Amino acid sequence: MSATTATSPTVTDEQGTRSTFVRDALTVFRRAMRISLRNPVWAVMGLLQPVLYLSLFGPLLEPLAPSLGATNAYQLFVPGLLVQLGMFGALFVGFGLIGEWRDGVIEAERVSPAPRSALVVGRVLRDVIVVAVQGVVLVSVAFLFGLEAPFWGIVLGIVTAALLAAAFASASYAVALTLKSEDALAPLMNGVALPLLLLSGILLPITAASAPAWLNTLSNLNPIKHVVSGIRAQFDGAIGSSTALWGSALTIVLAAVGLWFGARTFKREDG
Repeated sequence: MSATTATSPTVTDEQGTRSTFVRDALTVFRRAMRISLRNPVWAVMGLLQPVLYLSLFGPLLEPLAPSLGATNAYQLFVPGLLVQLGMFGALFVGFGLIGEWRDGVIEAERVSPAPRSALVVGRVLRDVIVVAVQGVVLVSVAFLFGLEAPFWGIVLGIVTAALLAAAFASASYAVALTLKSEDALAPLMNGVALPLLLLSGILLPITAASAPAWLNTLSNLNPIKHVVSGIRAQFDGAIGSSTALWGSALTIVLAAVGLWFGARTFKREDG
């Protein structure tokens, strides 16, 4: 009886902590989602760029598909656009956080008893859902252009892109809360995004046969390249291949590191 009495408070505290985290994260998520629904221009503009790439650049790839080792050019191109969507749909969400900081919203959240990780997860959950919906729209448009890919490969590809968005959104919130300036955030995010995208082969695969040795080496060091390759393998139906599994695992690691970084920054701001 005494042993049961001794352990019960601990179990109750853990359950209470989990309950508080979920409740507060959902509260933050609902508020963030309401803001997005009231002003959907950001989500629409974020989708416009990949659709333009699909419309204006995709047809140029169709004659090149056989030389790139693909029977369908859009199996190579659409995964890259999903990654682009996941990155650019999340990298600049920090601008909204800076506005909330100026309006006193962040200060009000920090003096509340809400877990700091919940403040990040709630916002990131909104960003993940927005990117997932954008991914569904993008793939639907791609089918009109001739995309051929297995259903579950497409589902996993969209999920992978959404998880990548979680990583970049978390990092964006952390950096925004540190800099507290749009003028500093914009060039920093662009400076990070551009080389990552160029070295990831989102438009054309970067291989040892098609790129100089130094460029291929830099590309292999870029984790985003392996995410793109993983989604391409999923779209090709090779869901259980090492390329697909490695890309998915790397994306999960990036999302976990990003969430840890975001939560750590919110906690540090308390000091």
